[in-house]
Amino acid sequence: MSKTILETQHITKSFFGVKVLDDISFSLASGEVHALIGENGAGKSTLVKIIMGIYQRDEGRIFLDSEEVFFQAPRDALQHGISIIQQELAPIMDIDVAEYLYVGRELHKLELGPLSVVDQRRQRAEAKALFEGLDIDINPRSLMRDLSVAQMQLVEITKAISLSSKIIIMDEPTSAITYKEVETLFEQIRKLKKRGVGVIYISHKMEEIFTIADRITVLRDGKHIGTDLAENFTVDKAIKMMVGREIKEVYPKQKVAIGEPVLEVQHLSSKHQFHDINFCLRKGEILGIAGLVGAGRSELVECIFGITKADEGRVLVHGQAVQINHPKTAIRQRVALITEDRGHTGLNLKTSVEHNISLAHLERLARFGVIDRRTEAKAADSHINQLKIKALSRKSLVRSLSGGNQQKVVLAKWLLTEPDIIILDEPTRGIDVGSKRDIYLLMGELAKAGKAILMISSEIPELMGLSDRIIVLAAGRLTGELPQEKFTQEEIMTYASKFEVLHDEK
Repeated sequence: MSKTILETQHITKSFFGVKVLDDISFSLASGEVHALIGENGAGKSTLVKIIMGIYQRDEGRIFLDSEEVFFQAPRDALQHGISIIQQELAPIMDIDVAEYLYVGRELHKLELGPLSVVDQRRQRAEAKALFEGLDIDINPRSLMRDLSVAQMQLVEITKAISLSSKIIIMDEPTSAITYKEVETLFEQIRKLKKRGVGVIYISHKMEEIFTIADRITVLRDGKHIGTDLAENFTVDKAIKMMVGREIKEVYPKQKVAIGEPVLEVQHLSSKHQFHDINFCLRKGEILGIAGLVGAGRSELVECIFGITKADEGRVLVHGQAVQINHPKTAIRQRVALITEDRGHTGLNLKTSVEHNISLAHLERLARFGVIDRRTEAKAADSHINQLKIKALSRKSLVRSLSGGNQQKVVLAKWLLTEPDIIILDEPTRGIDVGSKRDIYLLMGELAKAGKAILMISSEIPELMGLSDRIIVLAAGRLTGELPQEKFTQEEIMTYASKFEVLHDEK
């Protein structure tokens, strides 16, 4: 094996008396991709935050090129050639993409002592070249707040690669990007390996792990369970080590009788977003939506839910044409939308689990404009139990929960509205295999109860494993519809890759 460039020895860390890392030793070699896997709460992100100097270890030692290091802040790690793509995106929203890429390392055209002038033209040109080199279609002049979650993630990936680091930590780097962008990222990782760069890769996507990793380390409940070459693992072995039990079916699809149409979309168009979309969603059906970044998937469901307005076309609910110009109208029509970004649009991270669950249901919980706290508490407890949400109590701050449990809180919030139509936009983004399975089982139960489910996912195996039908979008147009018996990754990607052709037609 190549030279060891990073080593942690016996790292221990506790928060409020609870040990989250217990005697963790880990190493990374030059030119190696070392995957770090485990359920949410296993300690993966905590370990890499300690390596980056975001958290301070209680015990243990860290060595970089055989020299012991003590990082007090992320800037110390960056100065030593270590960069990170963090799981939870927190970009500066009111600056443009080029400015964001060069925050803290601005390119100057004039320096007069402590005064300097940033060369914005050069920064934008450099950013454009970086994106072109990675085959990423993002305008450097765009404001960060105008980007989708997937585009923000691509910017973070570009930023980390541009730093010329000798170690790059990738914490769920593909949680919001699609198959095509993942392949682009993997090609860049292979180039980094050839240059001797070491990559710590954290992901819940087993297919990715076995495609890109050289070694795999498994953590569970803050403990080191095992490390071995990737070739000595199987998916079943990895999952069993992560969860401590065997999971026989990754996608537990239930057989459900498909009923009458519940949601019909007819010739729906929105300028520069999507054009002439037609589909039907039936009672008890799970309809998957596939497509690459920029295909218009999220924009379409946001329009159906009333967040944005269509220019043409109509939406029918239970056979009746409806004008949904606001989410409140959608809720009254018994439509629910679980958005792709739970941290910004799905949850209020500063409040309790209880408050978040009741948030979309306040009108029904109120009497004479005052919330019935007893009813609110009862509803929260019921859904916490139903969805197996792991929290100390309903009063716990939702930000203290793992990603999987936060996603369950979002689901509980919308289930409380008793919807007939449930739209799920990337419902398992960045959550562990155990929480994913809980959500899959819940989706099956909801379909069995007659709910109609519309699901966007960038994970093609997930779409194929759960959907009854799949529609595919490319460049804002519906390019294909596949029944279950015709599901293949190749077929889905063929329709999804019509992006370039349609883009040229425009």
